[in-house]
Amino acid sequence: MNRSKARELAFKLLYQIEIQKEINREDIELFFENNEIISNEVQEYISDVVNGIGRESKTILDKISKNLKEDWEVERVSKVNLALLKLAIYEITYKQLPYKVVINEVVELAKKYGEETSHSFINGILASVVKEG
Repeated sequence: MNRSKARELAFKLLYQIEIQKEINREDIELFFENNEIISNEVQEYISDVVNGIGRESKTILDKISKNLKEDWEVERVSKVNLALLKLAIYEITYKQLPYKVVINEVVELAKKYGEETSHSFINGILASVVKEG
C-alpha cells in the first residue's frame, strides 16, 4: 500500500475520532481489521499520526485557529476539514514531510470527501501555516 492510500486511511480514522471524540487502542485495532490493514508499516504510520495528533492537539488546533478568518472559530470547521487539517499540519510540522506533497494530497482528499469549497479552504489555511513556519 502506498503512502497516499495510507494517508487516506489515516484521515478516515481521524474523522472517526472527530465524531466519537475519543478513541482507544481497541478501536484502532478494529479499524485496522475492518479495513484489512495488515501491513506493519501502514499500521505504524496510522498509529503515529493518531497518537502524534493527540499528543500535539493543542498546538495543532492553535495553528488552525490562528489562520482562520477573524469571525471564525475552530468549532465551525466541518469534521472532515478539521481531520484533514490536523493530518496535514502534523505531517508538515512534526514529520517534516514535504509540504507540497502533503498539501496536494490533503486537498485531493478534501475534493473527494469534503464540501464543494473544502479544498480551497484547506489549501488557504495550510498555505498560511506553511508561511508562518
